[in-house]
Amino acid sequence: MKLISKLGNQYLKRRLRDIDEMKENPYKIQEDVFKELLKKGKNTAYGKKYGFSSIADINKFREKTPVVGYSDLTPFIERAVQGEKNVLWPGKMENFAKSSGTTDSRSKLIPVSMEGLRNCHYLGGRDMLAIYLRNFPDSLLLSGKNLSIGGSQEGNANSGKNTFYTGNISAIVMKNLPFWAQLGRTPGIKVALMNDWEKKMKTISEITSRQKITSLAGSPMWMLLLLQHIQKEREINDIKEVWPHLEVFFHGSVSFGPYKPLFEELDKAGTLRYQEIYNATEGFFGIQELVNDTSLLLMLNYGVFYEFIPEENFKDEFPETVLLSEVKPGKRYSLVISTNSGLWRYKIEDSIKFTSTDPFRFKIMGRTKHCINVFGEDLFAEQGEEALFKACKRTGALMQNFTVAPFFYSQEKKGYHEWVVEFKKSPANPEEFTAILDEELCKLNEDYMEKRKGDTAIHMPAVRQVPPGTFYQWLKSKEKLGGQHKIPAMSNSRNFVEEILQTAHRDLSNA
Repeated sequence: MKLISKLGNQYLKRRLRDIDEMKENPYKIQEDVFKELLKKGKNTAYGKKYGFSSIADINKFREKTPVVGYSDLTPFIERAVQGEKNVLWPGKMENFAKSSGTTDSRSKLIPVSMEGLRNCHYLGGRDMLAIYLRNFPDSLLLSGKNLSIGGSQEGNANSGKNTFYTGNISAIVMKNLPFWAQLGRTPGIKVALMNDWEKKMKTISEITSRQKITSLAGSPMWMLLLLQHIQKEREINDIKEVWPHLEVFFHGSVSFGPYKPLFEELDKAGTLRYQEIYNATEGFFGIQELVNDTSLLLMLNYGVFYEFIPEENFKDEFPETVLLSEVKPGKRYSLVISTNSGLWRYKIEDSIKFTSTDPFRFKIMGRTKHCINVFGEDLFAEQGEEALFKACKRTGALMQNFTVAPFFYSQEKKGYHEWVVEFKKSPANPEEFTAILDEELCKLNEDYMEKRKGDTAIHMPAVRQVPPGTFYQWLKSKEKLGGQHKIPAMSNSRNFVEEILQTAHRDLSNA
């Protein structure tokens, strides 16, 4: 173990040198990534279709290769699923990640190559650790274990005569970890990839409560449910009563803002540190590098070539992109990626905003499709999250989960936004809470403010409180417990709101 620890420290120092070089030479590194991807992809079916072998530079690549979504790649992915080699990436694709996303979409099968695992997902995890240890050189993180919940796996699947492995990206990552990496994490792979979430949560609680845990990693929503389960089972007020050596929570997948007060409630001394990462199904894209700044460092040397769609072109059928050298701080962009798993100029529908271009740091602004624009208000999910967070802070409320949808115009009343919120601690004055929420939304979004003036186009929002556990029961009914499944924050459709309100009504009726 001492030898492994020594070799690990030497490796992490080498990774820090690579990170610093990346920050100093971002354009050169991205150009090298582009050339390597094109070299690897030119003899694939996709590369032959779009003439990769005749492409000499990035501009020609953008000219000849279309920006695509999942449906555009589906025929190629299906060929790879059938076992055909050299379709999107050299060789036979053995792993396909089920993109859980939010519950509003059918699962997608995203190809994951071994190069993508080694040179993207695994490097992201190691660099996350290296950056943390550089920021906190006195850390004892490596003296204990990392608790990571992991997603669900489906295991080996068949399509025709071909057999391949499928599951959430976290399941694929865990399944392929080298043995020495498995030594530093808990629970064991068999428990971590259990599909029965409730049984998994109970088993993890039993196992890890007896272990020295120094770090946590995962989605805030699912980690919070685990910690609350342990708190209830052990009848404790502070999670440090179970894990006194716990240092840090590495979190990603969803916005952390709404969940942070709930974590702080479980950490009475306020000593738990937080480090954000951007690890999507399609790749590992960003790591929080600074202690007091939650912006993420864009990781440019993981075999991912980046392009960006400006906000004004989000809805274009054939959107123009800009390159890294052309982005500007403070402006919203949607990510377009070409990767070492064979995704070419692929829109992942995540939007970001750069806070710095030297080095390139950014904040995740949410899904481009997670907004409400029924009344011309163009209200994005991160604006709703921030307004809700501020309303909770000003009223002393604690929010567990929420979703928002429009209530459409009728003959009797104007349209408005209907917020379905599950509170851990309800506001003492619900009317005041709603008024503050409306006020904060007006501050954050000028279009919303204009539509709200004198109730011109949008009426005062309505906040519907639902009982504790409602969102959990709704996810359970959808068979979406655990892993990386997310609750849609906003939608132009009322489907989610109606289903969650029905779940709440059903649960109250059965109480």
